[in-house]
Order: sequence, then C-alpha cells, then structure tokens
Amino acid sequence: MKKYLFFTFFIAFILYANDTQAKKLQADLSYASFYSPEHGPYIETYLSVYGKSVYFVKNKNGKYQATIEITMLFKQNDSIKDFKKYNLYSPEAQDSLNVNFNFIDQQRFTLANGNYTYELIIADKNSSIQPYRINQDILIEYSQNQVNMSGIELIESFKKTEIPNIVSKSGYDLIPYVSDFYPENTKKITFYSEIYNIEKNYGKAEAFLVTYYIESYETMKLMSNLVQKKREQSKPVNVFFGEFDISKLPSGNYNLAIEVRDKFNKVLALSKLFFQRSNPSIRFELKDIANLEVEETFAGKFLDKDSLVDYIKSLYPISTDLEKTFINDQLKEMDLKTMQQYFFNFWLQRNTVSPENNWLAYQKEVEKVNFNYSTKVRRGYETDRGRVYLQYGAPNEIVDKPFDAGASLKDGGYGSIPYQIWHYYKLNNQSNKKFVFANPDLALNDYSLIHSDALGEINNPNWTRKLSRNNDVNQEEDSQYDKGKAGELFKNPR
Repeated sequence: MKKYLFFTFFIAFILYANDTQAKKLQADLSYASFYSPEHGPYIETYLSVYGKSVYFVKNKNGKYQATIEITMLFKQNDSIKDFKKYNLYSPEAQDSLNVNFNFIDQQRFTLANGNYTYELIIADKNSSIQPYRINQDILIEYSQNQVNMSGIELIESFKKTEIPNIVSKSGYDLIPYVSDFYPENTKKITFYSEIYNIEKNYGKAEAFLVTYYIESYETMKLMSNLVQKKREQSKPVNVFFGEFDISKLPSGNYNLAIEVRDKFNKVLALSKLFFQRSNPSIRFELKDIANLEVEETFAGKFLDKDSLVDYIKSLYPISTDLEKTFINDQLKEMDLKTMQQYFFNFWLQRNTVSPENNWLAYQKEVEKVNFNYSTKVRRGYETDRGRVYLQYGAPNEIVDKPFDAGASLKDGGYGSIPYQIWHYYKLNNQSNKKFVFANPDLALNDYSLIHSDALGEINNPNWTRKLSRNNDVNQEEDSQYDKGKAGELFKNPR
C-alpha cells in the first residue's frame, strides 16, 4: 500500500516600493489540502495581513479601514481551473495611526487531483504600489480507497461550530495560525489534520494508532520529549487535534509530523509540516558533555587546537541552530578537551555506531567546497555556496551566468551581475528546489545566496531585481524583469 506524504506551504512577503517613506504591504500566506468524501479534494488558503503595513482611510461610517485587492488563480498549463477576485476589508479602527492588529482571510477551492500553479496577486487599494505576484506549484494527490492524510493546519484556537462558516471543518471552527514561525513568547503549537479511508480499509470502529512528534529538520532526529501517541477508532473521516508545549524547544528548524499505523505497527500515512522556532533563552550546556570520555576516540587524536577549531567551524552548515549559537558564542573560550568532547558528541548524535565514518565522509566534502568556493577572506564552508553544498549535497544542475552584460530589459534588464542557479531534483522531502547565488560586488568567486524556494531558506520574490546592474529598476519594470532571462532560467533551468 502506498504511503502518502503531505506538506503544508508557508511564505511571508513584502511589497516593495521605490519611496522609502511609503508603507509596504506585509503578509503571511499558507495553504493546506484536504479531502471531502462527498466533493473530493480541496485547497484552503490562509492569509494574514499586518495591519501596520497598509493604509487605513476613512469609510462611510466615519471610521478607518484598509482594503486589500486579492486575486487567486489555479492553473494547469494555460488553462485556469478556478479563480477568485475580491476585496479583503480590515476591521474598522478609530484611529489610523494606532493600528495594532492583523487581519486574516481564508478561502476554499475544490480541485481534482493533479499538478497546479497557484498564483496570488495582491495589492493595497489605498497605495500606489504595483500589485504583488506569487506563483507556487502544487500537487494534489488523494486516493479514494487507500489511507490518506490531509495537510496539517496550524491553528490559533478552535471551538465547536454553532453556525457553519468559512473556517468550519468537521464540526469545528478553526482560527488559523498563518505563519511557520514561533517566537519565544509563544509557548504552544496547536494543529489540526484529517485521516481518510481507515474505515473503508479496516472496518467500523477499528483501532489504529496516531503518533505525532517534532523532529529536527536538519538531522531528522526526534525530540525525545515531544513525542505523543493516541489510540483512535476508525470513522469515515477521522479528525485529529494535537498540541505540544514548545516552551523548552530550542531555536531551530523543525518538522511537525503525524503518523498513522495499523494494529500490526505498519505505517499507513505520514504528514509533515516545517516550522521555525526562536527561543534564545535555551542554550547548549557544556555540562551535558563534560563526562564524555574521548581519549580513545577519533576526536581524542586531534591535538592541534587551531586545526580542531577549523574542523568545528566547518560543521556550521550542518548544525542545528542551538549548535550554531554554541559555535558562535563559546568556541573561542573552549579548551582542547572540551573541543574534543563537543566534536565527538556532534558526530555521536548523528551516528551512534560509526561516528568517525560520518566525519571522514563529511571532511571530504569540506575539502571540495574549500577548493571550489574559497575566497580571499573566507574558507569555502563559510560561503553561501559552500554552506548549501554541505547541507544539501551537490546540485543536479547548475546554470552559470558569469556575464550577461548585453541583455535587454525584456531578456533580463540592463545586463546582469554574475549569478548561478542551482537546481535540486530532490531535497530531503521536497522536489524541484532551486537556489540563486549572485556576485554583486563582482569580486572573484564571492557569490551570495539571494533567493531560494526551499523550506527554511531566504525567499525573496523580487530576487531578479538584485541581478540588475541598474539599481534604479522601478516596480513596473521589475515585473518585466521577472519575466526575463533569469526568471525563465529559474522556472526551467537549462
């Protein structure tokens, strides 16, 4: 039986303006897919607009209100399969200068299984800034017979439905949490998902197990104190709510996962959601490794402190946020033995059987990036290209454009600075992901990451303007620039 793995998508964006005094629309966007036994698959979109980022004008009631014009389209090739165009109105405010709230929008689209391009066009109707566009590829794949799971919806709160409305699902009203970022003052993560076809495959009221947990995004290691299990009984659609206390979860990148198993412990379905946590009060404690005996290990053989410092620094691209903070803040103060303990523990956490083999394999990759990407002032592993290579491996394709000075506006605008597009067919559990590196100072071999569509990476939908040799590209020209050579190469690397 095929297992279906579903992800929920998030993006944060800002509308850019040439006038530095102008307000710049800021919003978070996410979506998740679900399945209705009566109507088939559907997509829900969630949009949260930062109130302080938009213009409020006086309405007919004498109060102040913002208006956001939104167009959403779902396309297959050149065919529009569904769309909505509407105005989103903010709550009314007494004073336009003291807006301290965000406002949300939720929409639902019924779509058949298949590949789609989702396009969002959004604009502040009280601003002169040009509309902003986002395009995202979406795969909808639900089986009518096999066990499936929906995406995971992060929620602020939920209650029993009294009057059905747009946020109602399966008898509950769900207020979405429209971000994948959890700041330090947020202590809990609450979520909702649905499980399909258990009853169809195993009968009514049949027992099955749901395991939900948080794992490190980089290492896929489970956070041992954040694993829960629930026994459920099969229904036509099983509704699942979960919650974790994340007050002690360190800063970092994580996956929230929900796993369904039958009574024989066979995995039937798995759904994952990426999120980021900021919790600077939680730090790496040296006392946790103080009792490690390393004299007889490979780490104990490193007796030159400077070399060991370089080895530990080279681990930065594959480190968790907690480990990165430790390297930045405490490495200089460590004695040789503590460095040996830290280095050994780092690899022991990733391979309890043969930690040295993992290090030796990684060391060979570090030597490659140092050879290929080092600059006059930085080791290869310290550069953006070196970091991406070490974290994700070698890309499947590289588009290299060292010079493009003769390009017209239509083909890329004014000529571009040197840039590269790295294309990964598979990236962890993601597909078809790209990274754009640029050399803005024209310095030899010094490329910086300016955009990626991979989870947890810098995402700048206006990245093409950073490639222009003309720094005065305006908003209207930028929309043309995005359709030029660099934009086309990003969509179709070749």
